[in-house]
Amino acid sequence: MMKLKNRHIQMIAIGGAIGTGLFYGAAKSIQLTGPSILLSYLIGGVMMYVIMRALGEMTVHSPNSGAFSHYAYQYVGDYLGFLSGWFAWFEYTIVCMLEVTVVASFLDYWIPGVPHWVSIASILGLFFLINMMQVRLFGEFEFWFAGIKVATIVLMMAFSSYLIFFHADTHTQALENIRSTVSHNLFANGMEGFLFSMVLVVFSFGGVQFLGIAAADAEDPDRTVPRAVNGVIIRILVFYVGTLLAILCLYPWQKLHTDVSPFVDVFDKVGFHFAAQIMSIVVITAALSAFNSCLYAAARMLANLARHQSAPASLARTDKHNVPRNAVIATSIVIALTVLLNYLVPEKAIAYLIAVTTTSIIITWTTILICHAGFRRETAGDAIKYKLPFFPYANWMAFGLLAAVVIIMLFMQDMKMAVYLMPLWIGMVTVLYFAIRSGRA
Repeated sequence: MMKLKNRHIQMIAIGGAIGTGLFYGAAKSIQLTGPSILLSYLIGGVMMYVIMRALGEMTVHSPNSGAFSHYAYQYVGDYLGFLSGWFAWFEYTIVCMLEVTVVASFLDYWIPGVPHWVSIASILGLFFLINMMQVRLFGEFEFWFAGIKVATIVLMMAFSSYLIFFHADTHTQALENIRSTVSHNLFANGMEGFLFSMVLVVFSFGGVQFLGIAAADAEDPDRTVPRAVNGVIIRILVFYVGTLLAILCLYPWQKLHTDVSPFVDVFDKVGFHFAAQIMSIVVITAALSAFNSCLYAAARMLANLARHQSAPASLARTDKHNVPRNAVIATSIVIALTVLLNYLVPEKAIAYLIAVTTTSIIITWTTILICHAGFRRETAGDAIKYKLPFFPYANWMAFGLLAAVVIIMLFMQDMKMAVYLMPLWIGMVTVLYFAIRSGRA
């Protein structure tokens, strides 16, 4: 059976984590708190590091495409395994819906006037076919897809550095922007804006856990997974902080538009329209890459639920290339509801999906930390090949930050409804769990 190499694993994780949060949500994050957004991402990066290392530790010990859902079954219990599996599938599916909606929004730059639901239906058809390919072909496709995104971010940072230091007009503007930041604009909207920005940081980092799912298809996971985890953490932090720093230097952040990608907006505003066109293509590629990774992850999570008798058994079947075809089909049908959502409420679709996605990410990350605690309890005294440093204090710190983000969301107009719906969703999945369990009895 064809396996994924280290480069595939890294790019799948990067492809899931660098998408809408950076290329679309960055402008809104900057508007909330100004230049202190860099501090927000550094704090969020510490939390991401803990969660990634915790997941990496379990993955090296026991690679499985069910990832943290499988570990919840194994180290905590059937209920959490069931709950976390359905929550993870829901998260990945919602992220797919969000990414494809944002792509339709980005396409307005090139094909204005085309209804978003038409663009979305076309994209869904193409990526459904891609995800029906064998795993190695999918990994190769995603490697190059995410690679374009990574290469362009590096080139964008290099080009931005050239403009800031060597282009006369831009250099003068950059100095003025830096001077304004240092003097009085670091925390532009006070502590409230800074705290609100932390919510969007969590949303931005939401796809990093894809690595745990992809690791089940990896060659030599003992070597591949630690390298991939460490590499992904460093790259994501550099890309997020580096690109945001470039945006803050190139153009007054107060004038950024929140309804377009800041990367396209900034280059348009400083007069480099060709660069803006290139960035427009790249941000579309980035969102499609994240969508591709999410569909891959969602289908495998659904197949894992079926293997644990928590979903119809037919969803667990794989073809000769190890592709869970029925799970891909079922997940794609649910994602197709995005077409209807964008037909009915096109102006509200992105805001709704961001709110629901963020709450789903928080539940998933919390589950990973709970599973890791159960894993350490079960493996006490065993040789652990890839340890999370500062356990359990690092876990408690991450728990505390996640709890704080939930509380902050209650004070945000666009987010609080998703928090209120969280107990309802937990209740529905709990009822489903006991219904299936009683049916087996």
